[in-house]
Amino acid sequence: MISFEHLGKIFDSGDGRRVTALRDVTLTIEDAQIVSIVGPSGCGKSTLLRIIGGLEERSSGMAMLDGTPIDRPSSSIGFMFQSATLLPWYTVLGNVMLPLSVRGDKGNREKRARDLLEMAGLAGFEQSYPYQLSGGMQQRVAVCRALAADPDVLLMDEPFGALDALTREHMNLELQRIWQLSPKTIVLVTHSISEAVFLSDRVVVMSPRPGRVLDVIDVDLPRPRDFETTIGLPEYLRVTVKIRGLLNSHEGIDG
Repeated sequence: MISFEHLGKIFDSGDGRRVTALRDVTLTIEDAQIVSIVGPSGCGKSTLLRIIGGLEERSSGMAMLDGTPIDRPSSSIGFMFQSATLLPWYTVLGNVMLPLSVRGDKGNREKRARDLLEMAGLAGFEQSYPYQLSGGMQQRVAVCRALAADPDVLLMDEPFGALDALTREHMNLELQRIWQLSPKTIVLVTHSISEAVFLSDRVVVMSPRPGRVLDVIDVDLPRPRDFETTIGLPEYLRVTVKIRGLLNSHEGIDG
């Protein structure tokens, strides 16, 4: 379980000004749920993710993982960014095995990597190089790499934002399928309301900077979800309209 209590983050802009990115964020994220964070650009979504990952220090309040304060990166947390950031001189298999190699895990790391690639529909591409793959395939490799060390929590910062619409929908389905095969706590930052609602058990809606939690909305949609059925359900429409209304009603508010 991830929890925040009155979390705040202030940055020094370098010219003598102090910028409040997050203010009084109180939030709980339960185990094995997919939780999306949506909000306007600059509201602190990525900063919040980096605090969970131990990559950014909080300025005030508490950030906890399973009751322990988060103050450094943890092997129980995996991170995936908007860009796949694969090493071009490594094969697909080598990229997925990399976190295990860095950790000095000499166990069945190749089997673990191959199993993940098979789960992601990439069996047969183990010896390919990143430049030989499509954007969507590279992102699937990045998902496998993030899961290689078997983290309890997977943090995803706009992982599909650079993909075209059809590939993005396919990656949403792939992420859902992988999560159902190997449930993790997933925290996803996205600008897409439809993506957030389609994937998530709960959606956290944040205000413009300084980022505060406006609402946490439960998404009561059956799984597995497909686009043809899900986007026509009353619950999907209800949640989508509610999120859009919250964001529109707080547009332009600062401070």
